[in-house]
Amino acid sequence: MSMKVPFFNNTQLEESFHYREDDTPDHVAIIMDGNGRWAEKRDMPRAAGHKEGVSTIVKIVKTAIKSKVKVLTIYAFSTENWKRPKHEIDFILKLPKEFLSIYLPELISQNVRIEAIGDMNNLPFYTREAIQHAINRTRDNDGLQLNFALNYGSRHEILNATKELIRDINNGKVSLDELDEQQFSGYLYTAGVKDPDLLIRTGGEKRLSNFLLWQLAYTEFWFTDVLWPDFSEKEFLHALEKYRERERRYGGILK
Repeated sequence: MSMKVPFFNNTQLEESFHYREDDTPDHVAIIMDGNGRWAEKRDMPRAAGHKEGVSTIVKIVKTAIKSKVKVLTIYAFSTENWKRPKHEIDFILKLPKEFLSIYLPELISQNVRIEAIGDMNNLPFYTREAIQHAINRTRDNDGLQLNFALNYGSRHEILNATKELIRDINNGKVSLDELDEQQFSGYLYTAGVKDPDLLIRTGGEKRLSNFLLWQLAYTEFWFTDVLWPDFSEKEFLHALEKYRERERRYGGILK
């Protein structure tokens, strides 16, 4: 099964593509669920589902760029995923290197900036090296910011942020009396990035699975039964359109 999927020559999508830049979410976060089930339904090894899921990432990144989304955050590997069989973990953690070895030149040409959120320390060297290389190569780009959430867990993130904040309070760098939500957000992995406007979860589950718990406080959620490898450009555009139909009050009243 080949991973290579053309990024920017999908003629059919070009002909039918009509995005509305007004009311397009700036930041879309995605929980990519259903790779293993997709493979099992076809009597294939779960690894085949994860590989097919990478092809879906390519399509959705392309569509996000065309839709003028500014930030796309994808949940690639959670702190809970270490509970899976070792052979499956090893396969998943090799995918970033394989993906970037193929697509990094095209991402650079499309002005994509790559970042990573999560605890990188426990990841294999080849995963960290591939991600850091991509971050370095794209750091001056100012187009779509593509965030890979790797070895990411929101509770771990908040706990670490709290510990770091306490140290800074004790060292006199931060005033406890003046501490606010914005300042606390600066201690999270997503410091400096706008909170997601839209969360998409594929695969039929309707839970957050320890993903961006602080950042999703006022995010619009959109769930679909479609398994991630089957999630298409049209599905993504449909989610954006449903987002545009929402009325975001942030606890207030629309006038």
